[in-house]
Amino acid sequence: MATTIRSEGAIEGAEKFSYDNGIVRLFAIATAVWGIVGMLVGILVAIHLFAPNYLGFVPELSYGRLRPLHTNAVIFAFAGNAIFVGVYYSLQRLCKTRMFSDVLSKIHFWGWQLIIVSAALTLPLGFTSSKEYAELEWPIDIAIAVVWIIFGWNMLATIARRREKHMYVAIWFYIATFLTVALLHVVNSFELPVSLLKSYSAYAGVQDALVQWWYGHNAVAFFLTTPFLGIMYYFIPKAAERPVYSYRLSIIHFWALIFIYIWAGPHHLLYTALPDWAQSLGTVFSVMLIAPSWGGMINGLLTLRGAWDKVRTDPVLKFFVVGITAYGMATFEGPMLSIKSVNAITHYTDYIVGHVHLGALAWNGGLTFGMLYYIFPRIYRTSLYSLRLANVHFWLATLGILFYVIPMYWGGITQWAMWKEFLPDGSLQYPNFLQTVTQIVPMYQMRAIGGTIFFLGMLVGAANLYLTARKGSLLRDEETSSPRRIESEKAGGHWHRFLEGRPLRFSIYTIIAVLIGGVVEYVPTALVSSNVPTISTVTPYTPLELEGRDIYIREGCNTCHSQMVRPFRHETVRYGQYSHAGEFVYDHPFLWGSKRTGPDLHRVGRKYPDAWHFKHMMDPTSTSPGSLMPAYPWMHERKLDVSHTEGKIITLRKLGVPYPEGFESKAVDELRQQARSIAEGLSSSGIQGVDDSKEIIAVIAYLQRLGTDIKKLPTAQAE
Repeated sequence: MATTIRSEGAIEGAEKFSYDNGIVRLFAIATAVWGIVGMLVGILVAIHLFAPNYLGFVPELSYGRLRPLHTNAVIFAFAGNAIFVGVYYSLQRLCKTRMFSDVLSKIHFWGWQLIIVSAALTLPLGFTSSKEYAELEWPIDIAIAVVWIIFGWNMLATIARRREKHMYVAIWFYIATFLTVALLHVVNSFELPVSLLKSYSAYAGVQDALVQWWYGHNAVAFFLTTPFLGIMYYFIPKAAERPVYSYRLSIIHFWALIFIYIWAGPHHLLYTALPDWAQSLGTVFSVMLIAPSWGGMINGLLTLRGAWDKVRTDPVLKFFVVGITAYGMATFEGPMLSIKSVNAITHYTDYIVGHVHLGALAWNGGLTFGMLYYIFPRIYRTSLYSLRLANVHFWLATLGILFYVIPMYWGGITQWAMWKEFLPDGSLQYPNFLQTVTQIVPMYQMRAIGGTIFFLGMLVGAANLYLTARKGSLLRDEETSSPRRIESEKAGGHWHRFLEGRPLRFSIYTIIAVLIGGVVEYVPTALVSSNVPTISTVTPYTPLELEGRDIYIREGCNTCHSQMVRPFRHETVRYGQYSHAGEFVYDHPFLWGSKRTGPDLHRVGRKYPDAWHFKHMMDPTSTSPGSLMPAYPWMHERKLDVSHTEGKIITLRKLGVPYPEGFESKAVDELRQQARSIAEGLSSSGIQGVDDSKEIIAVIAYLQRLGTDIKKLPTAQAE
């Protein structure tokens, strides 16, 4: 007969139920497949940096279009599916219950895969918002929100019906992930549609930059960090057969991390036109992040105390150890890169690429591979097909990371040293930006080799998992039983136990902790437009310039070229007057960029004649011998689409751009008039057969506009 005892941890009655391993299997397969696809695209992108036109049979698949495809595939397809593998496997076992709804689980799975496919179709075609890690257009943004809510609903409902009243630390991180990612995605995705696959950000210039990097940094924090910390806290104790090192350290780690992380976004915008107070807040909280981050690393590594002999032989633990170590390295490096003097060296260089990939490949990749090697033998009721292949995968992955990251660090420092070097007479030693590009080509080649080695490891790992599955049989519904446990509120124990038994209250406190930093940074700059000074000579883009800007965005030019001259001597000498906040008030979205593969373009307007741009876009080597920029011949062949020009003007007016009422009705006529003027100028410079209806004319108009507004001011005001 079942017994009933009303004390903490007591048995009320045993119940039989089953875990849903079918959904775990689906997400695991998706993780492996999309991981291979994402890494393969990454190799193609890496080759583009030293052989820009090698995909000549499809020239439109340039670096600018493929790079966001790669980042979205790795972040949301590979890492995203890995998160769901970890959550669906561990949550059921931690809550001692099946997922709330099998139907919601399947809707979540297929909805997420459809989103990934839609990204794979739209991004290479140039449909992009240009916002880093948030490039997908508005219909897909809505779909992401819907599917994410379905996931959260299923997860929270599962927690609500749990048999284990105490919520283990991994669940804390899962809750924080769902709530914060939902907040970040919705706020950053405020946009006004023009057509089915075209929209403009609701924010402009400085406001847009702040919101984007509030989102961008915290997408790393709450999509690529907190859920993987939850995975770490569940799978490492399981694989090592050891309890978590410190319960109290887990509490400090969680609350300090989610409170501090949300403030750190502005460190991506140091020395830019962002207000100094926001930059300083970002720096202070970024440096503070070392404490909770390293607390989590220490908790993970010390959980392995007494299990180091097992680490030497178990590939699961090997991947986990490398992953946690990389987490510690990346979370030390990140705060250091947020210090202004260090940021002045690394920002806009390939050093940041190395930093990001250390985290993505080692931390996210290491935990994902270790988790998959742990789960597959268990849900297929067999042993791993080959420990030897798993070890081969481990060493290929580790070597691939080293061959990737070290050249990027070296290349980034080389870029900085060459950009800032002056001769005794006060002139730049390397005035031609191309000199720095060609100098680091060997580093780009090593990067491609490292990525290929890592990719080969993924193939070995995927084959090993597939053969493991073939060797066993799927335990789709894992039968188990568990007593329902009741914890008395009066029972002794740590004060935090009170929250761990109340998921709703826990969630409310979590969202409050996250919102504090978000509100302090977001409201003054993003919502109070008067905090961004205006400049009288800055006017909205002409219709032709606006269309050219949209083509610039379509081709992903902002992935290689920044539009932000920082107040450094070497930048003002190279590019011109440093950038002012008021110059960007009509930029929906902002295009400050995060890396300089090519030179900054904010002051490129009127620096070269129209004919130079015409030839440069057709064949960059014709104007810049040795250039590694891809050619864009289709711009010279494709007719400019003006069917949405009126709608764009109307949409931007709704967002606050001061186009006069009724201007949209004559916008196309003004566009054509400006296009004819540019075409006539090209013809007079000796270029024959110029058609004023082609896209290249609009791109030239936009490039020639950049940075020219400030030149209209009297010298004293411009300074």
